[in-house]
Amino acid sequence: MTEQLLIMRHGQAGNGSPDASRTLTARGRDEGLCMATWLAGRDDLDLSRLRLLASPYRRAQQTAELIAEALEAELETLPIITPDDSPVAAVDWLLELDGGEPLLLVSHMPLVAALTGLLVEGRSDRGPGFPTAAIAELEADVFANGCARIIRFTSPADLA
Repeated sequence: MTEQLLIMRHGQAGNGSPDASRTLTARGRDEGLCMATWLAGRDDLDLSRLRLLASPYRRAQQTAELIAEALEAELETLPIITPDDSPVAAVDWLLELDGGEPLLLVSHMPLVAALTGLLVEGRSDRGPGFPTAAIAELEADVFANGCARIIRFTSPADLA
């Protein structure tokens, strides 16, 4: 059974410290709303079963809240997808899931690129660059190193 995984970078965030407390800028909020509206209008995703998970960092939570509202989805926090976390830990977590439901992870660079690279190319240094609020859509029979394929990559600029 082919499973779907969407990996999203948070919207543009302002500067600040500590890093975990940085918030979305007005542009970042607009980017998140753009992607949320786009996702809500899609009929090729099983949105009723989508599981939405976000990094505990504020900017990722804010982006995911916009998605959750548009999709009428419950938001969960996944502590292992912060900017400096290991993509290997995220893959291990994916492998432990029962599967079947589409997933949307809202996280950060460099993790989103490293995780995508690991799942698609088998190497964390081979992931794509992610503009803010971009979403990589992956499919796989199992989400293990080198077993996934990118079926779509969309950023807010693509929808403008």
